[in-house]
Amino acid sequence: MTQTRHEPTGQAAMKMHQLITADGTRVGDELLDPFVQDVDENTLTSLYRDMVVIRRIDVEATALQRQGQVALWPPMLGQEASQVGSVRAVEKDDFIFPTYRENGVAYIRGAKLPGIMGTWRGNMNTGWDPYEVNMATPQIIIGAQTLHATGYAMGIAMEGKEAMAIAYLGDGATSQGDVHESMVFAASFQAPVVFFCQNNHWAISEPVGLQSAVPIAGRAPGYGIPGLQVDGNDVLAVLAATRWAARRARSGGGPSFIEAVTYRMGPHTTADDPTRYRGVTELEEWAAKDPLDRLRTYLLNAGMLDAAGEAAIAADADAVAAELRDACINIPDPEPMSAFADIYVDAHPVLDREREQYRRYLASFAGQPGAGHQVQGSAS
Repeated sequence: MTQTRHEPTGQAAMKMHQLITADGTRVGDELLDPFVQDVDENTLTSLYRDMVVIRRIDVEATALQRQGQVALWPPMLGQEASQVGSVRAVEKDDFIFPTYRENGVAYIRGAKLPGIMGTWRGNMNTGWDPYEVNMATPQIIIGAQTLHATGYAMGIAMEGKEAMAIAYLGDGATSQGDVHESMVFAASFQAPVVFFCQNNHWAISEPVGLQSAVPIAGRAPGYGIPGLQVDGNDVLAVLAATRWAARRARSGGGPSFIEAVTYRMGPHTTADDPTRYRGVTELEEWAAKDPLDRLRTYLLNAGMLDAAGEAAIAADADAVAAELRDACINIPDPEPMSAFADIYVDAHPVLDREREQYRRYLASFAGQPGAGHQVQGSAS
């Protein structure tokens, strides 16, 4: 049954910080403006380019899943400003702890396309070396990465480094115990961690209003953590808000919580059908707040973008999409026994037993048509 959107109730709504409105108008914000004074025409255009490119990545990856080339894909359609604005505020020495939906963040952070797609194609346990890009691999367990980020941040503080950790989470994760535990520890030890919540209004089929009776950012002060609500479809505001939180973290101010209010315009994953639980009107309402359209309008009106510039950005996005498709389809199949590699540093008796059982299972196909590859893999 289709559900209607539930807004948080029980207390007055928080101030929604914004710098570019849905119709592309630049507005002022006393808190955020100082954090984007250096943002010039080139930076604004590059923010727009990043959003166009990751939307193109999302479209191509979704198509690959529908064509059977990818096992699963978690679309980020509609959340481009939240991903681009936040990651562009993260410095090289900071460490990112994502969920499974931050594939745009991973791309901008420097993860390679074969690595990003390998996990979703089912060819790799993990898509990149976390220490090459200072970004953990996708976390499937809801909210678990907030614990990892808080622990990492506590380590940063103990070592006296001027860096931070940032944990991405969704509105649904705020209902998980892991998130509450991480916020207690972060506040108690003043850990330099930023909790970046993308409130996309649906935790699979559960509307946000049934998860929280108050604005999600309004929960943070209960832990002793400043909470900030920002328009998650406004890339400039997200950049400024994340810089605000990052400066607090790096200067010893402790943790911050950002609620980026955005909208998941696609399904939760490609295994999901959102038409079963949300209405068309709601989707149309949020389509009018499209994060790409508002910045494009602002850039065009300000004379920072023209038809030639748009065409060049579109060509860049198409080239990335072509590279992604080629990389995904041509990822070699792994040897079957490689599933047991890189699990533990030292030998583990349970894993050894499972490896041997699987080797025998593969060997049982020996001599059968088409079994050559499997048997060969079992010998490794």
